[in-house]
Amino acid sequence: MRIVIERHQRNQITLGIASIIAGMFCLTISDGLAKWLGATYSPVQLLFLRGLLAAPILIVLIAILSGRAALRTEHLGIHLFRGLINVVSASCFYLGLTMLPLAEATAIAFSAPFFVTIISVIFLHEKVSLGGWLALLAGFAGVVLIARPNPQNMQWAVVLPLITALGYAVMMVSARKLNVRESMLTTTLYIALGQAFFAGLPQAWVWTPVQSGHMAGFLGLAIFSTLGLGLITQAFRVAPASIVAPFDYTGLIWATLFGWAIWHEMPSLGFYAGALLIVISGVYIAVFEASKKRRKYGGKKTQQQVGS
Repeated sequence: MRIVIERHQRNQITLGIASIIAGMFCLTISDGLAKWLGATYSPVQLLFLRGLLAAPILIVLIAILSGRAALRTEHLGIHLFRGLINVVSASCFYLGLTMLPLAEATAIAFSAPFFVTIISVIFLHEKVSLGGWLALLAGFAGVVLIARPNPQNMQWAVVLPLITALGYAVMMVSARKLNVRESMLTTTLYIALGQAFFAGLPQAWVWTPVQSGHMAGFLGLAIFSTLGLGLITQAFRVAPASIVAPFDYTGLIWATLFGWAIWHEMPSLGFYAGALLIVISGVYIAVFEASKKRRKYGGKKTQQQVGS
């Protein structure tokens, strides 16, 4: 019996790792499509159509997998707040994609865990170890290396994915206010509805008629972003977060390869050094700091719901 249980656990871990790698691959495709479409359409139009196309897909999935009751929520106000934050942060990221290499924008956006730490300390009064603070400083040093803040060659567009990271961190922390019984698929649905609602408000001023050759791109943007979030959600459901979370950074590999293959973007040595610092510090925060919190709270199992 013990052998069967251990084999099942190994299979679940393998499934979790495969799911998060595939999920990051899908999200990178979505980002690549946003970079391409962003040359013609505003970021809020991309988000409006992404949410508008993704919401029906999610509604059908929820109805099939969880039943109609899962479409309801007890936290509409929190979802509205998170939807607004998501539109602002994602718009900044999409705009940044039109000004920065895909890998560079992705790497800077991965600084979100550092902002989560800072927000948790200030507003939730959580304690962070010396190692956690050192990891935080190392991560921001990585961002500086990628941004290359030379007054003569300063790319102020790097602020855009930083705003994205801050917004994503606010969403992650605010997700702690959601009832743990509310499924991640339901949470993802309200993210899509929030995108369609808030990004739909300014469409009268920013709307550009969609070219027929771009319709497949918009559909792909909605499908791959939704599929990516679904796969990442599945990864955290079937395997321990401390094991699967580091594989989140495979998104940097996909972004680098896509940027090189499609846009002929060649990252500098500073990018690789900075990305390495961000990954090391992010993994430390995800694995070691999380394990300390689990020990502190007696190993109780918790669930965190996030969306992007």
